[in-house]
Amino acid sequence: MIQINKKTITLGMLAFILSFTSCQEYLDVEPQDKLNSDQVYRDVFDADAAIVGTYGKFMQLAEKYVLLNELRADLMTTTRNSDPELIELSQHAVTTENRFANPKEFYEVIQNCNDNLKNFDNMLADKKFTQTEYNQRYSDIGALRSWVYLQLGIHYGEVPYITEPLENLNDVLDTSKYPKIPFQELIQNLVEFTEGLNYTSPYSEDSTLVIDVDGYNTAKFFINKECILGDLQLWNNNYTQAAIHYKNVMETGSRSGNDVERYDVYRIKYAEIASNNDLAVGYRRYSEQDARSLVNNNTQGWRSIFARERDVLWNTEWIWSLPFDSDFAPKNPFIDLFSNRGGDYLVKPSKNAVNLWENQNQQNSFPYDARGKRFTYNVIDGDEVIMKYIYNFLDPIRQMPIDVFQTDGSWFLYRAATLHLRYAEAANRDNQHRIADALLNFGIRNEYTVAGVTDKTDIEQTFQPFPYDFDARNGDFPRFRADWHRSGGLRGRAYIERAPIVGDSLISLENNIIEEAALELAYEGNRWGDLVRVALRRNDPSFLADKVYAKLAADGNSQAASIRTKLMSKENWYLPFVWSTED
Repeated sequence: MIQINKKTITLGMLAFILSFTSCQEYLDVEPQDKLNSDQVYRDVFDADAAIVGTYGKFMQLAEKYVLLNELRADLMTTTRNSDPELIELSQHAVTTENRFANPKEFYEVIQNCNDNLKNFDNMLADKKFTQTEYNQRYSDIGALRSWVYLQLGIHYGEVPYITEPLENLNDVLDTSKYPKIPFQELIQNLVEFTEGLNYTSPYSEDSTLVIDVDGYNTAKFFINKECILGDLQLWNNNYTQAAIHYKNVMETGSRSGNDVERYDVYRIKYAEIASNNDLAVGYRRYSEQDARSLVNNNTQGWRSIFARERDVLWNTEWIWSLPFDSDFAPKNPFIDLFSNRGGDYLVKPSKNAVNLWENQNQQNSFPYDARGKRFTYNVIDGDEVIMKYIYNFLDPIRQMPIDVFQTDGSWFLYRAATLHLRYAEAANRDNQHRIADALLNFGIRNEYTVAGVTDKTDIEQTFQPFPYDFDARNGDFPRFRADWHRSGGLRGRAYIERAPIVGDSLISLENNIIEEAALELAYEGNRWGDLVRVALRRNDPSFLADKVYAKLAADGNSQAASIRTKLMSKENWYLPFVWSTED
């Protein structure tokens, strides 16, 4: 019997476990055109191992994903150690020789996905696994492929949309078979395909891919299909459908008989002011006016979202997170990227981002957002260092590497805060402004409370049909605890004052949501996509161009104005698509 500790379950460990049943090694992170179907795809265990291999290939995109989505936008900038290609990326001057102009790594993952999907079809036809086993695995890999294609569209604009395995990956360049299609057409194709998947839940508990150890479930290694469906519909401007998909995920806990799961999972729970056993910005009780009492460690409070063990509380926030392990490939890229102690320190927070956090106000009147300098980044040896990815690498007191050979970490892909912000964005555009504002600020119960009313029967709830139905009642006359009664809103959890609405409520609230995404989700790989999506929706390039200009100007870049002018043309938002035929 294999004894597994929850701290050590990684994608590599899962591949190791699968090797006992499939007798194959699939976590092959070297570039390959396709898997050898003569030696694999013989049974469900082979199918599982092939999926793990595809996710191993997918993890090679982690560094590129973060850099493309953050360094191109307004919250991240280069350092004294940055190479010319990173500087080009930050200044929107990527040349054809730049490694970021080459989309090949994305298509390597797509090639694996296409090979998986074709062989899953063959396995089903040959009765090598059941319809249910097929549905779950086909939908997982299909959704993952859609996610990769969405990233290609965001960064390269027009791209070839290929849904079959290629004999040679360089066939991507065959425009007679695979012409580039515009971004919006790509979105529509992805919506049609992904909406057609016949299994949208996480892997079932009895799946051979799911290992449950001490409350940590490996199902969160795998893409959440409802989340990618919501994102695709948000890009497609189908706001009701986007909200439906997001709400399905938000209600995950409602299907549980366990109170912690029912009331806390993906709800953005309010702070536990007595114990500080939470994921909120908080201070020691009765010391809220003492800045030194900020709860700032790896096991309590907002910082622990990124540092704590994968325990029950971790599970209430994280929807999709892939772990790196020192003993398995691929290597964790984030230590070299961010750390100035034991790493290369290649990128850092922009002054614009620092100013954004410093211009907030906490509910105790402190003039800053603690999610900024206190948590998302620290100053180490005079350098501003992005910390989200390296809290477990640096000693929390000395801020020195605990062990330079222990490079465990995570690729943060989707969490409850992301979900609430995307849902709020969709709801706002679907004329549900009050609900969107409530989730952004202090929660449904706060928004729908009526002063002086003790009977909670007809308050603290939205009285809207799905997907806008929220019941946050928490009363004793009569006594009632509804599913959303612990939700405290994003700014409530962050201990920040309400974001005001100025002028047109739809646009002002949308601006607030996108700004909150910067404050909450910085460096998690969302920013460039957020800016592009809203700028396209409004047909207003200045929404994006102004924010990039603000970053460059604050950093003292003499080309800030000319780069803004360049970004006022949408075609300049996209990277050159330059394919390298070299291995």
